[in-house]
Amino acid sequence: METKKRSVAKAISWRVIATIITSLIAFFLTGAWEFAAAIGLADTCFKFFVYFAHERLWNRINFGREEKQPEYII
Repeated sequence: METKKRSVAKAISWRVIATIITSLIAFFLTGAWEFAAAIGLADTCFKFFVYFAHERLWNRINFGREEKQPEYII
């Protein structure tokens, strides 16, 4: 299981990257930096919480996890 702090750190690092990408796409489509920044900020505020909830939900699902066997030193 991941800690909540780790989930938050992952969410923040991903949102920084995603915000830059979203803002650049918005700028290239509109040519307006102010509008592009507003779109990037709105996108980040919403998706940060969605990503965090998604991560925490997946921590409760065992799909794809393998049980690690303890290692014994002889």
